[in-house]
Amino acid sequence: MLTRRLVALYVGLWLYGTSMAVMIRAGLGLDPWDVFHQGVAAHVPMSFGMVTALTGVAVLLAWIPLRQRPGLGTISNVVVIGVAVDVGLWLIPAAEELWLRVLAMVVAVVVNAAATVLYIGAGMGPGPRDGLMTGLVARTGWSVWTIRTGIETTVLVTGWLLGGSVGIGTVVYAFGIGPLIQLMIPYLDGRLPGFDAAPRPEPVPA
Repeated sequence: MLTRRLVALYVGLWLYGTSMAVMIRAGLGLDPWDVFHQGVAAHVPMSFGMVTALTGVAVLLAWIPLRQRPGLGTISNVVVIGVAVDVGLWLIPAAEELWLRVLAMVVAVVVNAAATVLYIGAGMGPGPRDGLMTGLVARTGWSVWTIRTGIETTVLVTGWLLGGSVGIGTVVYAFGIGPLIQLMIPYLDGRLPGFDAAPRPEPVPA
């Protein structure tokens, strides 16, 4: 079981980073956190992957007053996704034709959902951003929906103001990722322990 969980964790994280790279190359808008990452990357001499990783570290520091404890999946999230997205951006060319860009966007969202299910299913600790959300929920008593919406709205607006890409892909991701994750969970439920005690999740490893 441990081997299966480790494979699910690292395959999921690598696919997550790759899906981010595909979404960027599609050029039709990014998910809220990646809008923020792209906006910051436009103003600092760092790669997109490095900004993603350093943002994860900064968010982890916010766990301290929230008394959250990282797991192997948490630390791996910071490192693996940052490397995977940079490798993906190096290997994947920008799409030119509109139909190809739309196809790349859709594939990216589907792969992102599958990666999220694998990562959550491994049950080895939440990603930095998910842990921030659950920590704030626990400390404030506010609903998951309120906290998640507040966080993602803040990073989306900040990223957009910094020059991050907002477009139809942002909308497709926002409304498509949850249902896709929900559809995919039954295929791994019972095979991985991450779903045993968890509510049917909203979290993603971003």
